[in-house]
Amino acid sequence: MIRVLKQGISVADDAAEQAKVRSTVETVIADIERRGDTAVREYSERFDKWSPTSFRLSPAEIEACVAQMAPRDVDDIKFAQTQIRNFAQIQREALRDVEVETLPGVVLGHRNIPVNSVGCYVPGGKYPLVASAHMTILTAKVAGVPRVIACAPPFQGKPAPAIVTAMHLAGADEIYVLGGVQAIAAMAVGTETIRANDMVAGPGNAYVAEAKRQLAGRVGIDLFAGPTETLVIADDTVDGEVCATDLLGQAEHGPNSPAILLTNSEKLARDTVAQIEVQLKTLPTAAVAGQAWRDYGQVIVCDTYDEMVAEADRIASEHVQVMTRDPDYFLKNMTNYGALFLGPETNVSFGDKVIGTNHTLPTRKAARYTGGLWVGKFIKTCTYQKVKPEASAMIGEYCSRLCAIEGFAGHKAQADIRVARYGHLKAAVHR
Repeated sequence: MIRVLKQGISVADDAAEQAKVRSTVETVIADIERRGDTAVREYSERFDKWSPTSFRLSPAEIEACVAQMAPRDVDDIKFAQTQIRNFAQIQREALRDVEVETLPGVVLGHRNIPVNSVGCYVPGGKYPLVASAHMTILTAKVAGVPRVIACAPPFQGKPAPAIVTAMHLAGADEIYVLGGVQAIAAMAVGTETIRANDMVAGPGNAYVAEAKRQLAGRVGIDLFAGPTETLVIADDTVDGEVCATDLLGQAEHGPNSPAILLTNSEKLARDTVAQIEVQLKTLPTAAVAGQAWRDYGQVIVCDTYDEMVAEADRIASEHVQVMTRDPDYFLKNMTNYGALFLGPETNVSFGDKVIGTNHTLPTRKAARYTGGLWVGKFIKTCTYQKVKPEASAMIGEYCSRLCAIEGFAGHKAQADIRVARYGHLKAAVHR
């Protein structure tokens, strides 16, 4: 039996909040479409108090940001990027072009073609999220995207040196200090000074996620990656301290970041809740993490692993930390998650920052139908066909009859003209 010991914000309240976000985003996008750079500047000034002469950083400004970094910090960024690049390259090598003769004279194939341009968003208004530069820009570059531009909001009233350094080392072709919906809209629809892109990628807050949702279709998007979510699945092989640490470690992302404990131990559930209250007394980010836990935190107790799997798949969380006797049971049986972190030795922070898997992951139940960001998101798998004359006549006869079933006269004519022109070759082959 599934028992909810702590419930988060109601569905109705969440829907009302989403409606407010939708309305704001619609207004901003429409205004930027209409007034371009002027609107972008006004929104940047209003939301970020940022209105520089140029939002795009010059090479000298980029180098100045890099120069502010301690050598060890630069080395750490390079280490993380090496891990992420290595795994992305392995993923890229798993995508193969194919060409095969499926019938005599019929050759089918596909090519994996990178998109031509991507705008990458790196959140950074509250925290300078260096890791998001690796996950988006670097992954797009490994995929082979020729033009990758990057936007991040100002941090404490100026470009964030760490973010700019990470963007630069990841291979960004253009770097802009610009945040929020105005950055997403500018990268997607273009302005007088920012050329539109074929695709927009990257995580962000609820407004950024909504902007991507509204623009999806006009441009490609990687996935819906809104406020961070975490689900900790645990049994009595671990203690409340580590569960509380892993829940609060993700709740600090924002006041609307859901953090959920799913366990088959009521004792662990209660110990974890108590530990959260203890840790919030000293956690430097307690103001944010505490609000997220209060409003969006949940504690759910199940009796069996099967119930835990079913409940985890219903939740379809972005991050799933599994700390049980048999974590591989959840690897084998779960189907809805952004990324799994198996065993107490690993944690979501490893995936967020350095280990090599991508941290841009689906939220708000999108894990039911998509995985996270990877090189394949930046690649179009495009098919083609080549047909020899005698095969054209043979395929044409089938096609003609199938078109007749559907009543498509024009389609049928396309097939019939090939049968008429190449039918003698087909007959010759069969004599």
